[in-house]
Amino acid sequence: MYELFKPWLFRQDPETIHERVMHGLAWLGQRGPTLELVRRLCSVQDARLEVTAFGLRFPNPIGLAAGFDKNAVAVRAWPALGFGHVEIGSVTALPQPGNPKPRLFRLPQDQALINRMGFNNEGAEAIAARLERLQQTFGKPPVPLGINLGKSKLTPLEEAPKDYLQSLSVLWPYGDYFVINVSSPNTPGLRALQDKNHLEALLAALVGFVQGRKPLLLKIAPDLSWEQIDEILGLVEQYRLSGLVATNTTTGRAGLTTPIDEAGGLSGKPLRGRSLEVLRYLHARLQGRLPIISVGGIFSAADVWERLAGGATLVQVYTGLVYQGPFMVKKLCRGLLDRMEREGIRTLAQLRPR
Repeated sequence: MYELFKPWLFRQDPETIHERVMHGLAWLGQRGPTLELVRRLCSVQDARLEVTAFGLRFPNPIGLAAGFDKNAVAVRAWPALGFGHVEIGSVTALPQPGNPKPRLFRLPQDQALINRMGFNNEGAEAIAARLERLQQTFGKPPVPLGINLGKSKLTPLEEAPKDYLQSLSVLWPYGDYFVINVSSPNTPGLRALQDKNHLEALLAALVGFVQGRKPLLLKIAPDLSWEQIDEILGLVEQYRLSGLVATNTTTGRAGLTTPIDEAGGLSGKPLRGRSLEVLRYLHARLQGRLPIISVGGIFSAADVWERLAGGATLVQVYTGLVYQGPFMVKKLCRGLLDRMEREGIRTLAQLRPR
């Protein structure tokens, strides 16, 4: 059915249609019987898919990546669509409109997107208020909720720790885990926070606040050198973070067939190779000491299996959902179960990374 609607959807402005879809999902989240019908149609409930990571239980390993639901408007709908966890944001301490439009571009022949959104969101206070209303009305989400934190554009780099701390403290009651995003290419200077001195100051402040009470993860860029990744890993282990999210979008354009000259982060199938390469490097270095959430170019059950076999504990999708539609997670879960049966594996915990 989605394939019938997709040509019409793809004739619309990407950001406009995204906002309409989000409004529709927000509406769905308020409709109990309809939401339950969607859950029955779109989700797969099977104990063999369960995963435990950083003290949380995930009904399946497939999550929604940050960037899709920046303002937490559709938190109720995502589990009904089959997701095993949901990561909202990126959320900044200050509300901000993001970069000038147009800022989101489809590349259908590459099954990719380019975005330069610039952390457009309503700000930590407004999003915390929305999560509070949802929690009071419906209770906690049935799957783990991650909150991805970014730096406000107006905040100087040297004040970044204070800015992230402000968001973290406001949103603290609502997240099951938190992700420090220092790797988006669309906020000027943000990736400088991956440099050792800046990152150490930021981690010291946030870890001091968290004190092990909830999982705290770091999201890294795919464009780092191996030496830079090694430096980051040293700090991640020194400050005892709970895990890594790898990777964000790339500023590279290798492998694109679409003739396009737009700034921003590239996601989708062209990112697949580099994302997998970074995952395997992280796994080789960490040897299972920290969970890794793998993101970038995941479209099929074979992709998910490859990531899990490559050392990922969980995966996240974004661009694949745009191209494959609302039954994507169901197809991925069914594909995983089929592969597990063929391989003689009863639970994902038995899948040993190579």
